[in-house]
Amino acid sequence: MTGLTGVEPDLRAALAGLARAPRLLVASDYDGVLAPIVADPARAYPLPAATAALRRLAALPGTTVALISGRSRDDLAALIRGQLPAEVQLVGSHGSELAGQVRLDPDQVTLRERVAQALAEIIKERPGVWLEDKPVSLAVHTRPAPPEVGAAVRAAALAGPGGWPGVHVMTGKEVVELAVAAADKGAAVRVLRRRAAADAVLFLGDDVTDENAFAVLSDQDVGVKIGPGETAARFRVPDPPAAVRVLQLLREAREPTAGLNSPRPSPAD
Repeated sequence: MTGLTGVEPDLRAALAGLARAPRLLVASDYDGVLAPIVADPARAYPLPAATAALRRLAALPGTTVALISGRSRDDLAALIRGQLPAEVQLVGSHGSELAGQVRLDPDQVTLRERVAQALAEIIKERPGVWLEDKPVSLAVHTRPAPPEVGAAVRAAALAGPGGWPGVHVMTGKEVVELAVAAADKGAAVRVLRRRAAADAVLFLGDDVTDENAFAVLSDQDVGVKIGPGETAARFRVPDPPAAVRVLQLLREAREPTAGLNSPRPSPAD
């Protein structure tokens, strides 16, 4: 690692090359990347330098910026309200909330209700465990729980409703999420790339669910894993401040050539 930034020379060189793409998509997870992980998710505010870097990038010609989070879109919007321009696209629920309001068919609605009831029973009287209600899924969070309690709850969720037909399982750091509609961040990156007609993509992520996004990146793209753990990303930085530095370095490299980039196309499927 170089100095205090945690950004290796090879990554700096890759960002310099990425900055020359005529049309660029910059996409990032939220928690653990732009905002440090905290005990209370409602207080997971973004680093000021992160929102500043995203604002500057979003203002450049030929540059599309998006946040792709496991949080619901409304939850994500509440945390960054007033800090990012409307040009920054917010994609919630691992990509399920990509194209406006989520619509479930009657069978999915019924299945979601059954999943909610089953999970409510599993977490009953379990200290430090809580259930997050999202448009197409329910997420069981166990970070504040004693380790043995968290492990037991996650195992019960996976062995119970997690095994039902029509239920899609996603696991992350101290969380199990059960969805009634398939979605992943890789699919979201593909849609955003197509809409922006992007020649290259930068994606930053820290969790297991971000691996789907890293997996769809091509040779001209740059994936950056934040923190420890196995990853398909080509590069790694240690923490959110270093992730912010990645965004800053990209912005610094792209600004001098921004006038040479093609205008951003109108979003289209």
